Amino acid sequence: MNRLAQTALLFLLGATLLHAGTTDLYLRYVKEGLRPLVLLAGAVLIATAAATLWYDRRGAPTHDHHREPRVSWLLTLPVLALILVAPPALGSYSAAHTGTALTKPFGFPALPTGDAPLRLAVADYAGRAIYDHGRALHDRELKITGFVTLDRTGAPYLVRMGLNCCAADAQPVKIALTGNTPPVLSPDTWLEVTGTYTPRRTKDPVNNGPIPYLEVTTARPVPTPRDPYDETGNS
Repeated sequence: MNRLAQTALLFLLGATLLHAGTTDLYLRYVKEGLRPLVLLAGAVLIATAAATLWYDRRGAPTHDHHREPRVSWLLTLPVLALILVAPPALGSYSAAHTGTALTKPFGFPALPTGDAPLRLAVADYAGRAIYDHGRALHDRELKITGFVTLDRTGAPYLVRMGLNCCAADAQPVKIALTGNTPPVLSPDTWLEVTGTYTPRRTKDPVNNGPIPYLEVTTARPVPTPRDPYDETGNS
């Protein structure tokens, strides 16, 4: 690859990172808290591209450079694809083929009181249901949002993928659904489920990890949240 192609590739990659960081595109790849690093990396790459071009023009010799194959410009296509085509978040296929990643929390903060439905993240409900035996969940109406996945028998789960750093390490936490579930559930459909705690539990068919049940009262489709990996937002 010649110097001009290298510079163009650096600039495009930097522009891609800036575009991702100034929109919600970066949430398809990394956790929300890493946004400043994404923006910084984009700025550094663009600055490097500009400096490379400046030094190259400033010190360019008068004789012709060795001509490189034009096919090297094809390396820019994957970068352009990142700009033009946003990849979907990991969904039901990944969840169905990966065991639940539920781990025991260090503690269970007090939950808000009141008669209004209590909104919980999938991981929060699952952790309290399994490791705290639902002590704070009894007689509470709960609202939980996640996407649907089905096991090999067609049993439905409500799932959220959690990130340690980026989408490459995403792992699911699952809640099995029972009660008044919709008669037809399509994988990857996002649902807001209202229900109550039940001590019933099962094991993940993939890794035998513990999966709690939720007794469903109502379930309604909702749009995909802004951050499909976030477990702390009000999605």
